[in-house]
Amino acid sequence: MKKKLLITALILLSTTIGHSQNEERKLEQIIKEWAAPDEFPDHVVLSATADPSHSIGINWRTLSSNEIGYVEIAKAGPGPDFREKKKRFTAKRTLVNSAIAEKNGFESSFFEVQINDLTPNTLYAYRVGNDHFKSEWHQFKTAHDQAAPLSFLYVGDAQNYVLELWSRVIRNAYKKAPNADFFIHAGDLINNAHNENEWNEWFAAGSFIHSEIPAIAVPGNHEYRSFKGSSSSTDKKLSVQWTAQFGFPSNGPKGLDKTCYYVDYPNTRIIALDSNREIELKAEWLEKILAKKDKKWVIVTYHHPVFSASTGRDNPDLRLHWKPLFEKYQVDLALQGHDHTYARGAIFEDTVVLKKDSKSKTVIGPVYVVSVSGGKMYSIDPAGWDEYGAKQGKVGEKTQLFQHISIDGDRLIYQSFTATGELFDRFELLKYNGKNSHFD
Repeated sequence: MKKKLLITALILLSTTIGHSQNEERKLEQIIKEWAAPDEFPDHVVLSATADPSHSIGINWRTLSSNEIGYVEIAKAGPGPDFREKKKRFTAKRTLVNSAIAEKNGFESSFFEVQINDLTPNTLYAYRVGNDHFKSEWHQFKTAHDQAAPLSFLYVGDAQNYVLELWSRVIRNAYKKAPNADFFIHAGDLINNAHNENEWNEWFAAGSFIHSEIPAIAVPGNHEYRSFKGSSSSTDKKLSVQWTAQFGFPSNGPKGLDKTCYYVDYPNTRIIALDSNREIELKAEWLEKILAKKDKKWVIVTYHHPVFSASTGRDNPDLRLHWKPLFEKYQVDLALQGHDHTYARGAIFEDTVVLKKDSKSKTVIGPVYVVSVSGGKMYSIDPAGWDEYGAKQGKVGEKTQLFQHISIDGDRLIYQSFTATGELFDRFELLKYNGKNSHFD
């Protein structure tokens, strides 16, 4: 039914330009119905927890009239009899009314469960729903609880043309790394924070990928918007759906649940930061987390770049408050978005005598990456990062990209791919005595 509604809307969209307001209203109504929940669970998404070896976050959505939801889960088996050992976990329900924030909003019931005490490195099957309507069985694998190879996917700025163009990026990313441990989304998942149609596009574009690879996501500036009727640019609020539809950890600064947090794998810590607000407060928290460095690898992700890649952009507060901490505690990788171009580079020791053909360079602080996966594109800033003492190794523009990153012991391999699957950029980090040697 929803697919038929979408097709009808697309047909009307191609014929309504210059037509009556009645036709436009009809189109809006069809799109609203397509985006709205029904009895069957939708928007099923896994979220990485603080301890992904032993737990998982599961969220979904249904009609606002549904008050009860639960997860059924069991260790997956080769035949259907795995269901005989399923366990049931009751979900927490949150009623979200997006009509308070945007014109075509509506009420939905969001459900959330964090399942703990799972067995590490184990394939589980689960479904969500209630006594009358349930989803299909999805599968995911818990992380290792001992040092082991790790791999993940990362994208920046789905944001625009999400179902139309971003869908091919996330689906090709999945084809490249179907067994990825998690998927980083570096902000601006959609364009208008509270828009139900855009969130529905994001979930439709990723489809079952969202329900089988745990997400780690941070809000971008487009996840902050004023409510309808407000003309104040300072009255921007986090997407009304964000907290209810994701199950991220609540181990960040007080009051910033699910927007600032960290996730621990045996050898790697992922720190997710909201770069939209309270930069100094987060710097205090960040230093405490980084000072407890008990992981070999530390990766940070946030939306606004420390070194901007596009013309006319700059984020000096991040350079003032976060960059020194990245360098002091030798963060390995900074994964960013926002600029709708591509740039990769770092600050190196002895940058003045750096030769492009040198085989390895010692990195000070993280390798910084800015990347875009959606269809909205900007122009690269030709000035580069030289004024900040950083050297760019690769730049690009007008190209949709996804990244696959793997870690094995002292070695990190980074690869960036185009939407059509060609290798666009690659480098390696080799860790020795607490420092990283960088190889192009």
